[in-house]
Amino acid sequence: MAQDELDDKVRFAGSGPADNAEDSAALEAENASLRDRLLRSLADAENARRRAERNTADTRQYAIADFAAELLAVVDNLQRAIASAEDRPEQMPLEAALLDGVRATQRLLLATLNRFGVRKIDALGAPFDPALHEAIIEVEDKSRPPRSVVSVLEDGYTIHDRLLRAARVAVAKPRPQSAPDAEAAVAPEAGRVA
Repeated sequence: MAQDELDDKVRFAGSGPADNAEDSAALEAENASLRDRLLRSLADAENARRRAERNTADTRQYAIADFAAELLAVVDNLQRAIASAEDRPEQMPLEAALLDGVRATQRLLLATLNRFGVRKIDALGAPFDPALHEAIIEVEDKSRPPRSVVSVLEDGYTIHDRLLRAARVAVAKPRPQSAPDAEAAVAPEAGRVA
């Protein structure tokens, strides 16, 4: 038994105050490393949760985008039908009633799309914006500012804050820069006395 105590004393003889300080420093470093890893893992988990929430909100908000884009063809056809019927000078009472029904259908469809965040782009007279408009043709129009929308060939729509379909538009051509007058270039010379 005395030999066992002596062996323990010899074995622990090297573990003095200096060794305890080294062990303590190593344990604190490992603890700091583990704490850092834990905080990074928690931050990653929080970022993943926020990303999932954002994706879920986007999915909920824009889920009908494809369906709404398909319905825009129906809106366009209703507009064409109304425009065609309004161009006829004489309408029979039955035709007028049918036209009223088509207008009511168009209003109902646009109101339904509006409830789900689909909005028409007001392009006429606005400056050309390639993010919202698709220029189909440039036309001479001195009554409008250059690069402004002169006419809308096909309405554009957004869903919430995203473009659903660009408005197809005709844009006013930029005006050519006028060449400096030859008289204006000679005029400073004319004022000199020889």
